[in-house]
Order: sequence, then C-alpha cells, then structure tokens
Amino acid sequence: MPSEEQISLNEAARRAGVSPATLTRWADEKIVPVRKGRWTPAAAAQARIVARMRERGHSLDELKEAGKEGKLAFGMAEDLFVDVSERFDLETAAERSGLSAEVIQRVMTMLGTPADREQTVSARDIEAFSRMGDVARAGLPVEAVLQLTRVYAQSIRRIADAEVRLFHLFVHEPMIRDGVSEVEMAQELGELARVTSPSSVPLFEYLHERYVRYFLEQDVIGHMESDFGGDTNLDQVRTTLCFIDLTGFTRFNEQEGDATAFSVIEQFTETVEATLPPEAGIVKTIGDEVMVVSPDPASLAEWAVGFLALFTDRPKPRAGIHHGAVVFRDGDYFGSQVNLAHRVVNRALGGEVLITDAVAAAISDHPELETDPIGEVELKGFPVPTPLFLVRARS
Repeated sequence: MPSEEQISLNEAARRAGVSPATLTRWADEKIVPVRKGRWTPAAAAQARIVARMRERGHSLDELKEAGKEGKLAFGMAEDLFVDVSERFDLETAAERSGLSAEVIQRVMTMLGTPADREQTVSARDIEAFSRMGDVARAGLPVEAVLQLTRVYAQSIRRIADAEVRLFHLFVHEPMIRDGVSEVEMAQELGELARVTSPSSVPLFEYLHERYVRYFLEQDVIGHMESDFGGDTNLDQVRTTLCFIDLTGFTRFNEQEGDATAFSVIEQFTETVEATLPPEAGIVKTIGDEVMVVSPDPASLAEWAVGFLALFTDRPKPRAGIHHGAVVFRDGDYFGSQVNLAHRVVNRALGGEVLITDAVAAAISDHPELETDPIGEVELKGFPVPTPLFLVRARS
C-alpha cells in the first residue's frame, strides 16, 4: 500500500475547498477519515467530495455512511485531472488564442460548459483554443474545425466514461466487497490511476495514427472509384450504407433476460468487427443495430450474405444495403439516403439481405451473388415506391 503523506489542516482545507473549522468538525463526526488528527491527501480528497455532495443536497449522515462503504474514495484519482491553472475571461481567451469569443463559446457548449454557466476559462483551455486556432490559420475552415472538435469531444467523452466505469466495476466494487478501509481504498485507487493514466496518451496517439493512415488510403480509393462523384454537393460523399440488426430482439430480451441478451449483442457486434472487409467500417452501434459504410457495394453485399449465414439461432440478423450520396458531418452520415437504407432493413426478415436497385446494378455481374426482385415496395417517408431485391449466394 502507498505510504501516507501528512499535510497540514490548512492545506487540507485548501484542497477540499472548505474552512479548517468545517474540516475539523467533519473529522470529529467521522464523516471524513482522519487518523489521530493527521490529515492526508486521501482525507482531503474525500473531504472535497463530501463538500461537492453537500452542494447537491446530500445530508452528512448519508455521506458518512457512503464514506464508510468506500463510495467516496475516488477523490485522489480525481486529483490527477484537476485543472488548477489560472483563469481568464472570454475576451482574454479570444485575444490569446486567436479565435473569436463566439467560436470559443461554441466550443465550450460542445464540451458541456456553456458560457452562461461558466464565465471564465483556464490557461489550459486557452492552450487548447490556440491549437484550434493554429489549425484554422493553416487553412481548415472554422466550421470544419468545430465539426472536428465535436467529433473529438463525443469520442473522448465515451472513452473517459468507459475508463471510469470499468475502473469502478473491476477495481472499486471488489474493494468495497472485500471490506477495504476507506483510507486504504482512496490511496490504492489514487495510486492505480497515477500509474495507469500516462498510458492513455500514447495509446491514443497510436490509434489515431493507425486510423488516419487507414482513412487517408480510403480517401484515395474513394477518389479513384468516384466516391466523391460530380453529382454530389461539397459536403456529400457517395458511399454504400448497410444497416444490420437482430430480428425480434425486444421479445428475445424479455424472454431470456438482460444478461443473455447483452451476451448476444456483444457476440453479434464482435462478429461484425471481425468479419468486415478491409475497406468497410462501423460508423456506430445502437443497441442491437450496427451501421456500416463502404466505398464498394459489391464487397459489402458479399460480406452481408456471408455474415448472416454464420447465425442459425434466434435472434437472426438481417441487413439492408443502399448506395447513394449522403451528407458527412461530425463523423457521421445523414440525409434521405441514410433514411432509405434504414427503411430497407426494416422490411427484411431474419436471415435476409435486402438491397436497392443501385446496389443490384453494382453486383449484376458478381460471380458469387444472385438477386431476386421482390417488386416496388412502399417505404415510410418516401412518396415513391422503392424497387428492392433479395440477394443470396449463387447455388
């Protein structure tokens, strides 16, 4: 166990953001763990959490019990990420970063701290704004910089959420069950966070470089294969969209329970990831549904047919595929053609791959696939019936 560093009462009060008198009272009432009057970083960190929970309306009795159970022991881990740099108003931030105050306000809103709630920014914030300004001055339009920032924010938010939740499930909860004392728990959690957090930046750099290299190659492929066709607008790309989901999953969940249903979704998603052709990629997953894009309709249709053949038990997957011009924004795809692809999968039965005429034309000479027209089908939200085809492996 890491050794205990002793700090003064005044230093503990500064770290906790409350008065020394309040800290002394909390220690006397055993709301904050203090051994023989010795204040430690772990005790100060827990006091800061108590103060914050008090602001949210929790009683001292509730917090005392939560502290005993180790539920407030994450304060030392949080200390590693606290921004204590100097703060400035928005006008100063704009002057130093080269971005307008309006753009800074938009960035803050993306990050979840709108200017009407947070009137100042830190020196670290300004450093980040300056880097955004550098990118804009290098030639990327401000609107594109904002879109890129939004994608980063949404992605990193999800990563951070996963890190904390997995930390909680596999480290914090077992400590609580094992009855580890609140002081020891706080110290061990803090030490684990200190040791593991530096690895996140190199890992991010590795993944970023890996995927930028991949998408640069895909961009070249797209140009060579007219993915950015002349019939599209500036913010549009031509691509193949595939939605794939599990039929009857809601009923399956009700019958089999959450644990079994989650296991099925996990296996389903992992199988999608493991079998996709190299040029295809997952855009997002929503419950039992996966959205995939690819510049090549033929390889995506061939994959979908082969993928569905892997599943023989319920709930069986189904797929809908369409090729068209879509709007690319914030790392996602939008527009009527995306909606069309989604409507197509909703008309498929379990084990079926339905495609539109645009995809059918692209695979008309495919040696391993055959199509069977099912006629013009009315799809919700589309005034004109859509020709659909069932695609299968040649027999």
